[in-house]
Amino acid sequence: MDKIVIENFSLEYSDGTESLREINLRIPANQLTVLFGPAGGGKSTLLRSINRLNDLADVKVTQGKILLDGVNVLDKKLDTNNLRRKVGMVFARPVVLPFSIRRNLTYGFELAGIRDAALIEESVERSLGQAALWEEVKDRLDDPATALSGGQQQRLCLARSLIQQPDVILLDEPTSGLDPISTLKVENSLQELKKDYTIVLVPHSVQQAARIADLAAFFLQGELIEVGIGAELFTKPTKSRTQRYIEGRYG
Repeated sequence: MDKIVIENFSLEYSDGTESLREINLRIPANQLTVLFGPAGGGKSTLLRSINRLNDLADVKVTQGKILLDGVNVLDKKLDTNNLRRKVGMVFARPVVLPFSIRRNLTYGFELAGIRDAALIEESVERSLGQAALWEEVKDRLDDPATALSGGQQQRLCLARSLIQQPDVILLDEPTSGLDPISTLKVENSLQELKKDYTIVLVPHSVQQAARIADLAAFFLQGELIEVGIGAELFTKPTKSRTQRYIEGRYG
């Protein structure tokens, strides 16, 4: 079943930069879909469009549809706050709040006026467990989040997204600044998380894309060149441009 359906989606920035052209892509539920390709291909722009973060950018033209469970998220009447509760996003650079580890996770509950202590504590443990961080921080939840290592901060940001139990998780190069051990922990977490969530990820390398993709989509200069099952696309791509990129011959 498709969770997200992108139909004839194009986006052009006000400076004349055309970031995406006529993108058609079906993103299945409970799988890990990878968007890969050279920098400037439009991958991050597409991620940001799915939960309307591009509303904050200087965009001149947006055309087409992005359907989430059949609802066009580009509809200007849509409640974007509600959309972003359903579609969480984690960026390449972890940005922790200047609070404790615990309050980084509970701050959203505070803003929403939720005071159920049992619910909050259960949510904290669940989200940290899903992000493979619980065992490392369970005895120091009141320590500053800034005291965590870079890899731990990135997993805290993932937990912060998961605590609201979204339907979709978007990740933009979430392991680009991490060491191999932290990267492996995040990748292993994602393999478990896809049982409950739909995950769309921009990887930091072709190698990572090949390791984790259930479905892979290759982007080049704003175009979607090829889509395929991960295990097949990285070994037997059907498009010459995809093959050249996978082999490292450009990009």
